[in-house]
Amino acid sequence: MRSRKMRVRRPQMRGMRVRRIQELSFNRLVPNVLTMLALCAGMTAIRFALNGNFQAAVYAIIVAGILDGLDGRVARLLKVTSRFGAELDSLSDFISFGVAPAVVLYLWTMSALHSVGWAIVLFYAVCCALRLARFNTQLNVEPAPQMAGFFTGVPAPAGAGLVLMPMFAGFEWGDWIARSPYLNALWIAGIAALMISTIPTLSLKKFSIPHRFVMPTLLGIGLLAAFATTAPWPTLTLIGLLYLGSIPLTIRAAAPLRRAARARKTAAAEAPALLAAPPPVPPTIDEPAPPPNEWRH
Repeated sequence: MRSRKMRVRRPQMRGMRVRRIQELSFNRLVPNVLTMLALCAGMTAIRFALNGNFQAAVYAIIVAGILDGLDGRVARLLKVTSRFGAELDSLSDFISFGVAPAVVLYLWTMSALHSVGWAIVLFYAVCCALRLARFNTQLNVEPAPQMAGFFTGVPAPAGAGLVLMPMFAGFEWGDWIARSPYLNALWIAGIAALMISTIPTLSLKKFSIPHRFVMPTLLGIGLLAAFATTAPWPTLTLIGLLYLGSIPLTIRAAAPLRRAARARKTAAAEAPALLAAPPPVPPTIDEPAPPPNEWRH
């Protein structure tokens, strides 16, 4: 007798079709192009750092931050936001603002601490990844109207700018303090903790400028650009200090809003319980009903 061979049934692939990307105009691809350029800038920062050109590496990360600030706004203006663009932007942010600053700082000063220095920059990169993962989970959740002007924790681009502030100071005033690996270890760990914290920070997405302040705002931006081109490192250091100084103000401004939101949430949770409460039991025949003004102990 011939042994029957076991036949493995393969799934039929005839009915399955791979979904192709639809044809799009170049204007609809502009946000994704900006995101890819930001990713390339972050990778180029690592190359500059490997070659010892740390100023060029910092400039590349700054360019990545500018491109990251443009791609989302351009996508909203062109009305071409998509899940693909959001995921690509998140991956680009992790490379440009998580991996690149960690590698640059390790090569600049943290390599003096060997394994401890690597663990600290790795801690920063992990916190950046957790920050972006938390942000992605909140993409489909509408924030409360009162909290729309705040971020939860320090965003990844701002965190990269803050963690590079010792390099800004070192380029301008020398490495005698700014390049200390011990001070940088504390600084990097503190910025990483701010990124994964729940501290409210300033968000400019919902920030509106009154009509009478439009011209002064444009003038201020022009002066800021002039200082940034003539004295970039002191200007960037001052911007970072102003951002850190705004965190206590945002905590103070968001505190009553958070208390009001918690109160509304508690009231909404208690409302169904009150509606579902059982009706009072009527008195029996043997037990007379107590008078309305009688105290029950």
